[in-house]
Amino acid sequence: MFFPENIKFLRNRRKKSQVDLAQQLEITRTTLAGYEKNVQPPFKVLIKFAEYFKVSIDALVRYNLQELSEFQLSQIEDGYDIDVTGKKLRLLTISVNQDGEENIEMVPLKAQAGYTNSYGDMEFIESLPKFTLPFLPKDRTYRTFQIKGDSMQPIPEGSWITASYIQNWETIKDGTPCIIVTQDDGIVFKIVYKQLNKNQSLQLVSSNRRYKPYELAISKVVEIWKFETYNGFEID
Repeated sequence: MFFPENIKFLRNRRKKSQVDLAQQLEITRTTLAGYEKNVQPPFKVLIKFAEYFKVSIDALVRYNLQELSEFQLSQIEDGYDIDVTGKKLRLLTISVNQDGEENIEMVPLKAQAGYTNSYGDMEFIESLPKFTLPFLPKDRTYRTFQIKGDSMQPIPEGSWITASYIQNWETIKDGTPCIIVTQDDGIVFKIVYKQLNKNQSLQLVSSNRRYKPYELAISKVVEIWKFETYNGFEID
């Protein structure tokens, strides 16, 4: 639990004294000092802190905010709640066939720019080509992405990677090939190593050693899909 450290850190970041913050939250300075020394606050007070600092109660209590990057902290202060673990519920838009079973949507290269902006848009998802793979387990959601470049040889450029959706990013095992949907870098296919506790990032490694590994801030990640299989079919 990092609540005492976090509220003191956030208070100092805003250059507020204990007296100033206590007045803002309508509590006494002595009460605030107690919270900063690990006294457990009631739930209604937790809500006050979360609303004042614009951060979720979960993040305020469970994660050490001092380890966040300056960019992530600025996002929080601008009203965006940063999910550094991938545990936060994300609503995934899917389509189903006439039997009520999930389709596997295909995201060709020409549609990937649109996907990064419209992954939650039902009309966009419905517009994608679809197919099924009966041999895949039915307890997961799948999507197929076309890859570009030769950074993941021996899988050739233009191949279609079918991958399963990962809801909780902490479950990813280091060395797992994944499709990563990003805010700024589009859709990439890389081997993933987690650095969530170290600096809230992923290290992305290519199987083709000509390409150097690089880090991607977790705040830039939209979706992660675990590699399942690939093929080289063509679509119109």
